[in-house]
Amino acid sequence: MTDFFKKHTLIAGTLLLTATGFATRVLGFFYRIFLSRAIGAEGLGIYSMVHPIYGICFALCAGSIQTAISRFVAANVQRGKQIFHTGLLISLTLGLGLAGVIIRFSAPLSHYILMEDRCAPLLPFIAVSVPFSAVHACVNGYYYGIRKTNVPAISQIVEQTIRMAGVFLIADILTESGREITVELAVVGHLIGELAACLFSLLCFCLSAPRDKEEPAAHKGTQEDRPPLLASFFRTASPLMALALPLMGNRLVLNVLASAEAIWIPSSLSSYGLSSQEAFSIYGVLTGMAMPFIMFPSAITNSMAVLLLPTVAEAQAAGNDSRIAQTISMSLRYSLYMGILCIGVFTMFGPELGVSVFKDPSAGVFMQILAWLCPFLYLATTMGSILNGLGKTTTTFVQNVAALLLRLGFVLVGIPSMGIMAYLWGMLASELLLALLHLLSLKRLASFTWNTWDIIVKPALLLIISMGIYYALFSVWDGFDKLPLFVSTALHIGVLCLCYGGLLAVFHLARRD
Repeated sequence: MTDFFKKHTLIAGTLLLTATGFATRVLGFFYRIFLSRAIGAEGLGIYSMVHPIYGICFALCAGSIQTAISRFVAANVQRGKQIFHTGLLISLTLGLGLAGVIIRFSAPLSHYILMEDRCAPLLPFIAVSVPFSAVHACVNGYYYGIRKTNVPAISQIVEQTIRMAGVFLIADILTESGREITVELAVVGHLIGELAACLFSLLCFCLSAPRDKEEPAAHKGTQEDRPPLLASFFRTASPLMALALPLMGNRLVLNVLASAEAIWIPSSLSSYGLSSQEAFSIYGVLTGMAMPFIMFPSAITNSMAVLLLPTVAEAQAAGNDSRIAQTISMSLRYSLYMGILCIGVFTMFGPELGVSVFKDPSAGVFMQILAWLCPFLYLATTMGSILNGLGKTTTTFVQNVAALLLRLGFVLVGIPSMGIMAYLWGMLASELLLALLHLLSLKRLASFTWNTWDIIVKPALLLIISMGIYYALFSVWDGFDKLPLFVSTALHIGVLCLCYGGLLAVFHLARRD
């Protein structure tokens, strides 16, 4: 078994990141439940409004540099720590500068950009978290590049656990002192989590990162007029930033568009006829309650996506086209398997999940509609990462922009006349477009194959059969009906998943025989 995981680092790394991703998301659900009851749906909506600013900062100083470090380290493992140090210096400098700008201009940003003055006291907390996020992202990029996912995986648990512990402690102190719990609690929790993840990952790097191999003699002494550290920095920074800058520009444009979407949704809901409180409440239910459930299974695809990029980059550097094709086929198959299952889960159990977890029936209605998003959402995540790994960052950028512009059209034109339903349909249309564009691009780059019966028709039929088995079983006997609603719903979902997974396994083994 150990030899198997050593040979299949993508599978092993995905399993580890998936396990910790699920653990983190389970903890995150309890955290979201607490926040929804502590600050309400409107508070969740206001909290969601400040994340566009954080997303833009992360795109500029962390996300793109993390990806560049991961890919550059994967191709130059012997210089891994040198690459990390260079990326860290650039990322941290940018992060500190951005934090200062946000703190200085928090009031104008809230009034003119976010169009919500209540965000002004929240932005300084978000700003302070940016440099910590930059450090954490660089460490993660290094470990992804050397195919060691344990530190990034465990840091997720550390981040979520300490965030929850800190928020619960602060809330308890506020309650005992008779003070009101406000949205500031959520942004303080965000800051606590980022600080914890930063310190943990940096400590792990200092204690466990392997040393770089000695540089070949031919490269030594070529920059004698510069100090060694400065020479090392300039030698590494140029190719690193050559890779990071296009990603940075791409992510910046995407985050600006996503930020515009987040800002315009409450405004468009007001144009539909809702009050400010109603608009923020609906936005809070959608982003703070329904979407976390829809995104929960993406712990698997996100883990795959993180590791697919360096895996495909390495295969491309080695000229191993067959490995690239196999990776694409595997990712395509399992993304659709999981997405089709999630359609069944959320359409069947969305109402129960919304009521049992958040005490809000509208969250369940949103889940039922967004369930059809799952296959395309998960597929776009993995296919986009493979395209980036093949160096087609411009392609993914253009296609993501097209999908976002389509969704913005639904926000600006649809919501004022149809309400929030227009946005839900816009999300479905944009993810469908994005998944198809990614697939068509990959098809032109690699000679992978897919079998429509095997990856779409078969799992869909098996899901229908699983639902039939489920209804037949529980129409005769339901041993879970005396349990609390959430526990009962979770067990029912588990039965459906076991039926679906078991049928998939049977057909897979039958095909091999």
